[in-house]
Amino acid sequence: MEGTESWGLRHAHDPTVVRGDDGTYYMFSTDAAAVQEHIPSGVHIRTSEDLVTWRFLGTAVDGVPRPAREWSGAKGLWAPEVVRWPGGQWHMYYSASTFGSNTSAIGLAVAPRPAGPWEDRGVILATSSGESTQNAIDAAVTFDRDGEPWLTYGSFFSGIYTLRLDPASGRPAKEGDAGALIARRHPSVEGAIEGAFILYRREEDRYVLFTSYDSLFSTYNIRVAVAEHIEGPYRDLNGTLMTDLEAQPTSVGTKILGSYGFDGDTAWSAPGHNSVLVDGEGEQSDYYMVHHVRFAEDPQQHMAQLRRLFFTEAGWPVVSPQPFAGHEAEALDAPESLAGMWRVVKLEPSSAAVAHAIPMEVTAPAEVVAGKEYDGAPVPVRLDVAGTELDAVVFASWDWSRERSVLSFSGFSADGIAWFGTKGD
Repeated sequence: MEGTESWGLRHAHDPTVVRGDDGTYYMFSTDAAAVQEHIPSGVHIRTSEDLVTWRFLGTAVDGVPRPAREWSGAKGLWAPEVVRWPGGQWHMYYSASTFGSNTSAIGLAVAPRPAGPWEDRGVILATSSGESTQNAIDAAVTFDRDGEPWLTYGSFFSGIYTLRLDPASGRPAKEGDAGALIARRHPSVEGAIEGAFILYRREEDRYVLFTSYDSLFSTYNIRVAVAEHIEGPYRDLNGTLMTDLEAQPTSVGTKILGSYGFDGDTAWSAPGHNSVLVDGEGEQSDYYMVHHVRFAEDPQQHMAQLRRLFFTEAGWPVVSPQPFAGHEAEALDAPESLAGMWRVVKLEPSSAAVAHAIPMEVTAPAEVVAGKEYDGAPVPVRLDVAGTELDAVVFASWDWSRERSVLSFSGFSADGIAWFGTKGD
């Protein structure tokens, strides 16, 4: 389509990425630019061979399918979730709504492959203003420890819900089931929670809930919590329930990504609505957080990003401070010492401002040999960052401001605050 050739990852909102049987990666996203001339309405698809360079392919469905459009009045589709279904088909769960309304619908389309053709199967879950407390948008699918599918959804209003799906049809296992409430926010912040995604981690045999807080236009940030069961209860790193309305609203959920900037590089604001790509099998899997973000200097411009996702020794997810540049680009030329000056960002949970990197000294506690050299493979480690001890992971990344491969880290202090940084002053 005219005007899309140079997009790359620009205009992609609410992204999710899957890998087809042919090895091609497919990104599905909200049709964020559909209002522009020559830009089609419907779920947008991009393809990539390396997760770095992306090409606009077209749309998965032609506009808003009639059942969803008639129910919601939607002009475009939001937040597609695409997942390989048992038996070989692919399922797409799309959202149809209008801004600020919970007269919304989640629909289902199926295809033999990510590139399509996609066949609409109609609305599977609907909510109505004045009747429903939930909001039927922002679908995400998780297969639990027994291989059973669950649909997690919700935005603002009464919070985030999850319900069991029928493995054969992909529809709710119990007709009319709205699901269990697993996360919510206090009315004082207008219930600002959405874009949930649940990842089952077999290594810890528990579920990791990702959610986005606050305004998608300016103050979005990503929080996590964990649970032993998919229906919860979910608690953050400090043990606070994700349904707690008594705690200070900004203190609930462990913030792992917010607005930040490194000197000499683009400052990013409002990262949010993430999904997780698990690329590979078992212990050899690579994890990527897929999300959209805005340019701090021009918030009207937004794009999708992928960044490496790791797990600390305690099993908590952390993300790279640097967007993914490709494994070859990120590989270190030679092992590097851990100790030295790093540019470090502290992601304060209570702050919505852009957190700028500050030069800080990083040393190794007694249990790690000071000056140990790392080859760039992800390594869980205890770090001392200017006197603060972190449960962290060290790994190789690409420093976009210095244009070189470097060491980075990401981790948590004992009070549940996330820190990340890149080596070099």
